[in-house]
Amino acid sequence: MKRRTFLQVSSVVAGAGALSADAPMPMATLGKSGLKVSRFCLGGYHMAVRGEEEAIRIIHRAIDLGVNFFDSANHYHKGKSDEIYGKALSGGLRQKVLLMSKAQLRDRDSAMHQLEETLTRMRTDYLDLWQCHEVSTQEEVDKILGPGGALEAFVRAKEQGKVRHIGFTGHHDPAVHKRLLESFDGWETVQMPVNLIDPHYLSFIRNVLPEARKRGLGVLAMKTNGMGSIGKHRIASISECLRFAWSQDVDTVVSGVETVGQLLENVGICKTFQPMSKQEISVLLHRTKQGPTGSKVENYKKKENASMTHKEHRDGEPA
Repeated sequence: MKRRTFLQVSSVVAGAGALSADAPMPMATLGKSGLKVSRFCLGGYHMAVRGEEEAIRIIHRAIDLGVNFFDSANHYHKGKSDEIYGKALSGGLRQKVLLMSKAQLRDRDSAMHQLEETLTRMRTDYLDLWQCHEVSTQEEVDKILGPGGALEAFVRAKEQGKVRHIGFTGHHDPAVHKRLLESFDGWETVQMPVNLIDPHYLSFIRNVLPEARKRGLGVLAMKTNGMGSIGKHRIASISECLRFAWSQDVDTVVSGVETVGQLLENVGICKTFQPMSKQEISVLLHRTKQGPTGSKVENYKKKENASMTHKEHRDGEPA
């Protein structure tokens, strides 16, 4: 009999049960990109918070557990996240995984320069997915779509074979996502907040997700714990957060972990996941609506009014 390694998940994620390293990883097709991705995608910012050695351990353990989809961004740790993947995926591992990175600059030439930097740091000739990073305002959309804008870089990079598929991300305002979807039919993926607070204010789940699916885009869920705020406010457990996200119409959850232990817990929830019923979701959303909501919890979203003073979170900054 094969030797199996079991982890008894902590009380925070008791619903996940015991994790077997040999259990199959749930997979999904990432919309019209056609990529076959693990339903757990390793987040590229948090994995590097505790340094390079721990990050490489996390990446290698994730691969052992069946994760094949890995997130990064030029902006994360000033390019260090991209560099770590370059080191961790040497020796033939690059060919076994799907790599995503992102560019946050809005003009064509700057975005192309960021792509070249990313490819060099990651020690690869191509990305499986390249995304326009954290689009937050309509003014940014104007730049991206306008003459010499970043969209031209994304189209050109795909034509040149430097990236296989293209998409965009953001978490500030669903109206921005909707305009990007309506303005260009070549996007293949969208990455957005999907959590049990989102439906109560500027909801991406209600306003963007159906439109993305109608257009055939792959959907990547992020901010499932509201950058830690949902747990900090004791609104819900990690298990509830992840189960809720996977119970929506998404292909994969981009999950930030800082240790191998956190990785094991989150992958354990993924491998033992059972979708929430409509009744469970209804009860959960009724409960979460009674507590703090809006940008006080999701501090990356547009503030309710100009007088609010809490700091708005930017992707790639400490939580």
